[in-house]
Amino acid sequence: MGAIEGCEVVRVCDTTSSRLALARRQFRDLELTGDPTAITLAADIDAVVIATPVQTHFSLVKQALEAGKDVLCEKPLAATTAECRELCDLAAARRRVLMVGHVFLYNPSVQHLKVDLDRGELGRIYYMDAVRTNLGPVRRDVGAIHDLASHDISIFSYLLGATPSSVSATGGFFLQERVEDIGFLTLHYPKGVICHVHTSWLNPRKVRQLTIVGDHKMAVWDDMNNLEPIRYYDKGVTADHYSTFGEFQMILRDGAIMIPKVKLYEPLLRQDQEFIDCLRSRRTPVASGEFGTSVVEVLEAARSSLQQNGLAVSIPSA
Repeated sequence: MGAIEGCEVVRVCDTTSSRLALARRQFRDLELTGDPTAITLAADIDAVVIATPVQTHFSLVKQALEAGKDVLCEKPLAATTAECRELCDLAAARRRVLMVGHVFLYNPSVQHLKVDLDRGELGRIYYMDAVRTNLGPVRRDVGAIHDLASHDISIFSYLLGATPSSVSATGGFFLQERVEDIGFLTLHYPKGVICHVHTSWLNPRKVRQLTIVGDHKMAVWDDMNNLEPIRYYDKGVTADHYSTFGEFQMILRDGAIMIPKVKLYEPLLRQDQEFIDCLRSRRTPVASGEFGTSVVEVLEAARSSLQQNGLAVSIPSA
């Protein structure tokens, strides 16, 4: 935030002394505290950024909103959909900006894809497939689905401009009894679009990749490739004209590969700039509280599906 003109970071809170010591070494002029109320209730603070474990989000965000603060909260917004909705209602009642840190919405490649999808460059979208794997880090508070798939759910919903109607989830519990290490999600979006996510803490390779298949073109985004993150493939499958079943055949179209120039920038800085811009204009951010709530609702449905061995679970608000 300190890099944004007209914005000043004045106070940092953490309950861990080692983290406060690190903040002191990096930012010598900052005021440090171990008491959250010294920030959430402070009269000299206009906005609060909350980057704490998810179990603390609800109480801290609620406290800040009730004190009249605008809030940027790390994803997910809260542990449950009910908590998220209460926070959104409170923000609306107090006329406060509530933004969620779904940072991939501000990734230059995701924004590039959004522009092209909105203008129909890929044609009708058939499906999207995301892979988000690595060897660790293994967490204890949430599973791989909650930890990793939240990114891809937010990307799917942002690119498609919609929320899924149902989700099914399967996973494996190899290292911890109640915390999945791997997860596979299938989401059904409007207009027949199917989206799939593969998440894992047990993969030897770090992969961050999204494939989008349309009836006109296909796209692959590799987030690990900083030089050529997006490739468009002028490929597809069409049914040849036929008069009898014996004449039926599928025609493969294999065209050129196009690599667009994507202007790179720091997504976190772009996210923070969006937050400050929303404070000044009082407009609703793209990663709004309502958007964050929809992601948590999908995660809750996925958890329910996981407990029912992959049974598809409907998402009520879709």
